[in-house]
Amino acid sequence: MSGKRNIGRLLLIGTSVMGAGVVAIYAASALQLSDNEPAAAAETSTSSVMPPPVPADFERGRQVYDRWCAACHARDPGHPGTQSLEIKYGGAIPAALEDRSDLTPQITAHFVRNGAGLMPFFRRTEIGDADLRDLSAYLAEDE
Repeated sequence: MSGKRNIGRLLLIGTSVMGAGVVAIYAASALQLSDNEPAAAAETSTSSVMPPPVPADFERGRQVYDRWCAACHARDPGHPGTQSLEIKYGGAIPAALEDRSDLTPQITAHFVRNGAGLMPFFRRTEIGDADLRDLSAYLAEDE
């Protein structure tokens, strides 16, 4: 099937499934293929319209930590998350999250989105994806 027919099919599917003409226009402009262009050209043209990843904002990550995490996980005594991790690890690793060096962004994101034990999960309406990215980078940073 020709590239132009594929675009027509994308337009039809995009318009009927999504119900938004913007999707159809975007698909048509991103996949301007002639009959002679290989399929790999479609991947190149769609990836070139994707914006580059946004770097993490460590200061914003600290603010998110202070707002959502510090009440349970701060260094000071009396924080239930810190006390729980102190008991769990028996001092083998630091209990306060800010003192840990093993928290990758993936680990932080997992626990924020899924919770653990008494720790609740946080919805995207509470901690958005950009804030989670910044929080994860802040906790993963070695100072």
